[in-house]
Amino acid sequence: MSDPTTLARAYYRTIDDDDYEELAAILAPEFTHERPDRTLDGRDRFVAFMRDERPATDTTHVVDAVYEADPGASGSTEDSVGVAAQGRLLGSDGETMFGFVDVFAVEAGRLRGATTYVRTDNAD
Repeated sequence: MSDPTTLARAYYRTIDDDDYEELAAILAPEFTHERPDRTLDGRDRFVAFMRDERPATDTTHVVDAVYEADPGASGSTEDSVGVAAQGRLLGSDGETMFGFVDVFAVEAGRLRGATTYVRTDNAD
């Protein structure tokens, strides 16, 4: 599952399905997640947060589009690329909580990092 777009989609599926073992498998040990309210350093820390600490767990990620960086883009190598996903986080009531764009660094067939950007106004 080393295709960057497949990895990005698997990221959301594993979180929504509470499949933390598979989530850990697609993340590099040094995975870092930067979000507006905090930075989570390390795969184990990130998985623990997703499993035990996130404020809402009965949510669904709707991924509207996934964009892979041009392989010739600055900073890309044969083994390191970027991918971005645009979507919405739905609450248990099916209503949009916020819109997001996640920018992932993919290296050696795993997600090495993610930066999340959110939009809370007019998220639909």
